Amino acid sequence: MEKDQADHPSHPAPVRLAFRVSYLGSRFFGSQMQVSERTVEGEFVAACQRLSLFSDWREAGFLFAGRTDRGVHAIGQVAAFSTDAPERAIATINLQLPPDCWCTAYAEVPPAFHPRYDAKKRTYRYYFSRAPPSTDAMTRAASRFVGNHNFTSFARMDGRSPFRTVYSARVLDEGGFVCLEVTAESFLWHQVRCMATALLRVGEGEEDEDFIDQLLTAEPEKALTPAPAEGLVLWDTDCGISWKPIAARERSAHFIDDLMRHHSLMDNVCRVLQQDRPSS
Repeated sequence: MEKDQADHPSHPAPVRLAFRVSYLGSRFFGSQMQVSERTVEGEFVAACQRLSLFSDWREAGFLFAGRTDRGVHAIGQVAAFSTDAPERAIATINLQLPPDCWCTAYAEVPPAFHPRYDAKKRTYRYYFSRAPPSTDAMTRAASRFVGNHNFTSFARMDGRSPFRTVYSARVLDEGGFVCLEVTAESFLWHQVRCMATALLRVGEGEEDEDFIDQLLTAEPEKALTPAPAEGLVLWDTDCGISWKPIAARERSAHFIDDLMRHHSLMDNVCRVLQQDRPSS
């Protein structure tokens, strides 16, 4: 690039940008780019190419901080790429992204910034579809996850070390829903969803709080079945960035509003259908 600038002094040096990304995962086949499926990375790269922010995503060093599975949502994903047109990227990226994916903030970062390797910690929230009878037991059980443990029983293993350091794990009541919030340096595949499965069994009274310790210390037989993906949200990725907000986009706001109205309507329809039919 230094040679390019010497030959073309008017050609600006590329700027590396990071974006904080939100998406509703229901209509994506995960975040990682795939040839034949709709993914978050695929839509993001396509938007950047339509805006001529880069032509080759590899040469631009396009990266996400991590992968999320099919159906998993995010409010704290981080994307990064280098571009000769940073002002255009900041001003127009949300105009080209689909309504179920949008950026909420940006930052100019060093040329070597890697959102995955520079992430100091990650936070996920898992929202349970129903409130278990004993959330107090779940709260106490969640604290057993804190520390460095072998999470073989909580993950699909792919050859990586099963040991992970969990900084915090707590159970919250938010808007009438119970959720698990867990922060760690990194996570294994399906780890948070399997942690949610274990806590739900405690909350339902199927297991006591020592069940978590047993899973973390005993010789694993097989991993737990992960809880459904629809309840999982990548809440935050801490890369030590000071973010600058990007204005909200009306198209995405309308999309979310319409979706909320649809689900509210279907909730009411289901309640009506559960009732006995009135006599004529």
